[in-house]
Amino acid sequence: MSQTTDLFGDEGQSDLFGGDESPTYSPDIDRVRARLQKILAETRASDTLSRAKSSLYQTIFPQMAQWLPEDEAAQLRFEFEAEMERLKAA
Repeated sequence: MSQTTDLFGDEGQSDLFGGDESPTYSPDIDRVRARLQKILAETRASDTLSRAKSSLYQTIFPQMAQWLPEDEAAQLRFEFEAEMERLKAA
């Protein structure tokens, strides 16, 4: 008589995709900082921004700032929001 196995049970097989560990991503903080400073400088130098660029910056700036230390990120977000308000009023 043949032995039956549970098709859905754990019988010691390893995960097909390399285990439970997920790859992690850590950006280069100096590059993140430089990119945020570049965006901030562009908004300061502009009298207007296109709707597309404004929408893009309002999406990516806060997300990118999350990689920085909290106090630095908060200051940059504050400065960026002030510039965006200035541009909206123009």
